[in-house]
Amino acid sequence: MEKKRHATSKFFADTREHWPIMSVYERFEQIVAIVLSLVIAVVIVLALVQLVIRVVLMLLSGALDPLEHDVFQALFGMIMTLLIAMEFKHSIVRVALRRSSIIQVKTVVLIALIALSRKFVILDSSGTPASTIAALAGATVVLGVVYWLLRERDDRLAKEARDSTPVRA
Repeated sequence: MEKKRHATSKFFADTREHWPIMSVYERFEQIVAIVLSLVIAVVIVLALVQLVIRVVLMLLSGALDPLEHDVFQALFGMIMTLLIAMEFKHSIVRVALRRSSIIQVKTVVLIALIALSRKFVILDSSGTPASTIAALAGATVVLGVVYWLLRERDDRLAKEARDSTPVRA
């Protein structure tokens, strides 16, 4: 908890330090990132509370059988929704902390992959046309390849940067 508080105070100290040298747009972007981060944090907390309440109610009523397909779909659909929201928040926090100036394409692709994975978990395969499942599978493969290519590019750029750094004696 203390470490989290220190990171928060450091964030606000850094923001105050950089505020005078920021352009109007950078200030606007910073404010939007902070507000979005707070809104998403509230949504995550509310969704988590709802998930816990539903699980507790299912436990108390004896209806919690994770091996039952409908229960599995509902629970993991809610959990994956939380993961998606957390990844969104993480990408916005990176902008607010000025670790990147814009939302990274790789992060957006990752969020899309998580959303598609969630769709497969909650999908009712008996009532869904094969063409829809094939389209979702194709989109998943394409996004997976794009993510892999982006990761490979980032790894190559990081290696090039390490190799070009002069060695100190």
